[in-house]
Amino acid sequence: MSVPVSTLSRYFFRRYVTTFLTYCLGLLLVILLVDFNETSRRLSRAEDYSVALGLLISALRLPTVLQLIIPFVVLVASIATLMQLNRKYELVVTRAAGISAWQFLAPLIIANLLIGALSVTVLNTLAAKAMLKAEDIVVERNLGTQRPTNVAPWLRQRTEEGDTVLGARASSEGGTKLSGATFFLFDKDQRIKERLEAESAVLGDGVWQLTNVKKIRGSQPVELLDSVNVPTTLKAEFVGESLASPETVPFFELRGKIATAKSFGLPATSYEMQFHRLVALPALLAAMTLIAAMVSLKFVRFGQSLTVILGGILAGFVLYVVSELIQAFANAGTIPPVVAAWLPVLVASALGTTVLLHKEDG
Repeated sequence: MSVPVSTLSRYFFRRYVTTFLTYCLGLLLVILLVDFNETSRRLSRAEDYSVALGLLISALRLPTVLQLIIPFVVLVASIATLMQLNRKYELVVTRAAGISAWQFLAPLIIANLLIGALSVTVLNTLAAKAMLKAEDIVVERNLGTQRPTNVAPWLRQRTEEGDTVLGARASSEGGTKLSGATFFLFDKDQRIKERLEAESAVLGDGVWQLTNVKKIRGSQPVELLDSVNVPTTLKAEFVGESLASPETVPFFELRGKIATAKSFGLPATSYEMQFHRLVALPALLAAMTLIAAMVSLKFVRFGQSLTVILGGILAGFVLYVVSELIQAFANAGTIPPVVAAWLPVLVASALGTTVLLHKEDG
């Protein structure tokens, strides 16, 4: 039986991988069109905007989006593969040959473990570099409104001349380049003495170099300046830990980012959450296979497929909502990141295993 089982496993493996790649390409095409449409709507008034630039920005964001949706792609592809095998009576014949559900689900689980490993090692690195490139384009062309969710947090710096609070619409290169930057300069009595609104700002050696600046001071007329230098005591490493998004850090650099952030006394929760989520990703994809098997292994006649699909998608959606909720608690410091990353995986695996044991083994 070892040769037939091995041949059957390779067949199921190929069928699943083909289905997964098909759904991936289809979803990526749809996401590219939707993202390009949204990007065009936001950037069409920018001077340097073009259709080619919009397509480039959307394409650079695709690897990051794929990394976010890959559990759902795995879920839908697993359901589709098992339903196709059921409709063609291949699972019926397989069961009649004495092969259990665990044996013909093993190729799908192995495939998803490999997909998860490739996502962590290859896709994550590609996504991080592509997102950095997209942020560079946004900042260099002053398109900070392209990603409103990428607003840089406000920072406070202390110098001999007084405090300065700064923020920006977008940042790149670890926060050392800012687009749409705003600087509030305070005097020694902690009163705002002037506000600087710059098209861009670059962190140099002990100074922020601002270009195309609007200088606003009290009731005085707005002053337009080509460049302004604002003294700073901030270091590039500190700014990078404060402003860099976890999605722009490759997996193999996350541990270093966590250690650096802690050395500066900064919270590293977001980096830790990203690290543990990536570590748990292969196991999560394997758990998605079990969730798909819960609703797809029973033989169904034509006309009942919609209920099966909706049941699987609903289960995946509930798992996603629970994961996001737990992550929110982790980011707030209520739950350790390792627990927040692995708890949904353990729950999904336990639920899928329990249901399948009940159905298949009584």
